[in-house]
Amino acid sequence: MVEAANQLILTARIVELDAMRYTPAGLPALNIKLEHESELQEADQKRQVKAALKAVAFGSIAERLASQAPGSDWTFKGFLATPRNGKYVVFHIQEFLQD
Repeated sequence: MVEAANQLILTARIVELDAMRYTPAGLPALNIKLEHESELQEADQKRQVKAALKAVAFGSIAERLASQAPGSDWTFKGFLATPRNGKYVVFHIQEFLQD
């Protein structure tokens, strides 16, 4: 059986940080809006790529992210998941580094 992989590394700008919230278990949680912009090769053509996505961080990562300035660029690492009652994918941030 092949082990499934769900890992995302994305360089993006923090656009919006919601107020810190807490899960029923008391874990800090932070909803974030990120934007990515780059130029990539696709089918032997240069392509301008823009993407906006919702992200979430929990625990100490959420606490660290809460103090970062909107407009700052970072490299984020994590995975994608759909919320229980959601119709869209959310990027779950597990690590971030200054870009």
